[in-house]
Amino acid sequence: QVQLVESGGGLVQPGGSLRLSCAASEMIFNGYAMAWYRQAPGKQREWVAIITNGGFTNYANSVKGRFTIARDNAKNTVFLQMNSLKPEDTAVYYCNSFTAKNDYWGQGTQVTVSS
Repeated sequence: QVQLVESGGGLVQPGGSLRLSCAASEMIFNGYAMAWYRQAPGKQREWVAIITNGGFTNYANSVKGRFTIARDNAKNTVFLQMNSLKPEDTAVYYCNSFTAKNDYWGQGTQVTVSS
């Protein structure tokens, strides 16, 4: 079964941290690039971070220096460590697995940054 399952979202105060996880089916993890996107209420979905199968990473300017993406190839899992969270980081965060031919999405996990 092909699936991506996100976890780790929740409510956190400004300045706090959360770590999101995305567990993937093996057939859509090995050889795939993995990315995180987010969608805030009333806004379009935006790209947050990417990690290639070879470990290359890149980040949106809005999260650079605060978020870190990593992958555990033995566990078919990708992580997003989010530090120094701001209210504007509030969104549903989605995991994405893709190649040039295939594109898969998780169901999303809510992150709310509020005091």
